[in-house]
Amino acid sequence: MNKIKFIIPILITFFVIVVFYYTDFFIAKLYPPMANFTVFLIFFISSFQKETVIQKFAKLIEKDIKPKALEYTRKLTYIWAFITFVNFVISSLTIFMDKEIWVLYNGCLTYIFIGSVFIVEYMVRLRFKKKYEC
Repeated sequence: MNKIKFIIPILITFFVIVVFYYTDFFIAKLYPPMANFTVFLIFFISSFQKETVIQKFAKLIEKDIKPKALEYTRKLTYIWAFITFVNFVISSLTIFMDKEIWVLYNGCLTYIFIGSVFIVEYMVRLRFKKKYEC
């Protein structure tokens, strides 16, 4: 059963790629903006809660989290909301561009962009932990 759970997302992804490649299936182009907007909403809505989504994850990893670290994770939630919103806007704009541009951004550049943000945030987090002994 675990193998099926692993294979299903791969098959769905493969199906979407094949449909998009062999047709001008416009709806396939909507997937990246919808995914980006969903992630944006998760960060944005949680920023109005007592605990943001990032704070909840941080508490799962570290039970005794310091107030300074909670402040950092709240600010990080704002940053990720902004980043995912920008990514949503750009991926939405690519819908109306040539297929090659859509593929370049949504299939490559967006991953480089998000990965770069993860790397920079990780380096900042290490520095933050060292400075505030969190």
